[in-house]
Amino acid sequence: MAAIFTGAPPNSGPGYSFTQTPAPTSASEPRQHAFYPYTDNGGSTLGISSSTFTILAGDTRSTSGYNINTRYAPKLFHIDSADPSSRLVLSVVGFAADGEALAERLDTVVKMYRYQHGKTISVGAAAQRLSHVLYGKRFFPYYVHAILGGLDEEGKGALYSYDPVGSYEREQCRAAGAAASLIMPFLDNQVNYKNQYMAGSGVGHELQQRDPRPLERKEVEELVRDAFTSAVERHIEVGDGLQMMVITKEGVEEVYRELKKD
Repeated sequence: MAAIFTGAPPNSGPGYSFTQTPAPTSASEPRQHAFYPYTDNGGSTLGISSSTFTILAGDTRSTSGYNINTRYAPKLFHIDSADPSSRLVLSVVGFAADGEALAERLDTVVKMYRYQHGKTISVGAAAQRLSHVLYGKRFFPYYVHAILGGLDEEGKGALYSYDPVGSYEREQCRAAGAAASLIMPFLDNQVNYKNQYMAGSGVGHELQQRDPRPLERKEVEELVRDAFTSAVERHIEVGDGLQMMVITKEGVEEVYRELKKD
């Protein structure tokens, strides 16, 4: 501990002590100016689709490092909410400003489609248009992980997850954001039934994988609450409130409940 109070610099620090300042650089020497426009505002989102509905959820905490900017920053956006037949919900997590800009852009695209074609865009077409929007900004990308949810033409739940440059795939469940590494294994086990086997089906390699089945809405809502309740205990960037949007053929229902605020 005594070394801390000596004039010697730390091994990983600058090559001078605090009592010695570096000599000013000559005006002729090159200087490097860096600009990094992004920041991670924390939080997490998830989505789960079933046979007749899709649920997206996210916490409402916004952070910058160890600081809490606000305790209510929604990460879910109902796209084209003025249209009664709209069943699209976008969740974004990462850089909050980019997330809101992306939601506004997709909202405009969907509205323009309705004005030009006289009908509501399908979730598959909206998923592809969102991919084009993200890919169009690939050289200065939206710094977000997006998840788009809705109902397909058959009335089944549809969920699409994206990387920042537009690559996407349809999935049954997906977690994103700061606590994704904590939530995703839980969803893999409880929704996709990975590492779940039929009782009494054998020993070792003879064990039979449990067959997946469509989950009921009540089950999924409980899974979402359990996932975020666990995440807030283990991650400081997740908390305050849980925003949940349930997409069914009747419409989009928003549910809010409190989470831990410490």
